[in-house]
Amino acid sequence: MRSTKTRPYRMNRRAEQVDQTRERITAAAVRLHTTVGPSNTSIAAVAEEAGVTRLTVYRHFANLDALFHACRGHWLATNPPPDASAWRSIPGLESRARVALSQMYAWYDEHGQELYPIYRDAPSLPRGTQDAMRAESAARTDALLDDIPLPAGIQRSARAVAGHLLGLWTWRSLVVQQGLSGREAVEVAVRMLCAAASSDSLASRR
Repeated sequence: MRSTKTRPYRMNRRAEQVDQTRERITAAAVRLHTTVGPSNTSIAAVAEEAGVTRLTVYRHFANLDALFHACRGHWLATNPPPDASAWRSIPGLESRARVALSQMYAWYDEHGQELYPIYRDAPSLPRGTQDAMRAESAARTDALLDDIPLPAGIQRSARAVAGHLLGLWTWRSLVVQQGLSGREAVEVAVRMLCAAASSDSLASRR
């Protein structure tokens, strides 16, 4: 009689192969998204990069939303951003901003080349991915300004400046385009935020 023990082994082996194929497809999509960009990445291109058929890609990912979600999770797990929640424990806006911006700009310095095609093509990304990116940006701004006393009249503008300074495009403008060092860019950004958040900036508008 054929042993029944072979059935669980075959099932486990099959599940392992499915997981490996899904991982290969995800990694292939990540490579394309971080080089040519999402707008220039088709299902056919992902299939070719992964060494599978288009049908195989669709078997693992029902739509582009599912594929983008898997790609973001894969990339962020490999390249985790700074823990913004830890910023809340730093007292004072200037000190907190210096730590937050130093961490973010260092992360951009390491991964900015890969992030650039994704942010460039952001308007064409699935809505769910765009929403997730906006939520992450808002969470970082919240962590930077949480419990920081700000005059009522400048809370909205100070938040806008904080979000702007924490973004990839600001780092890219200061460092890549204008040629500042990372430390110089951080100091400029800290001064800008502190100026925007001061009561003097409110008085100057009156």
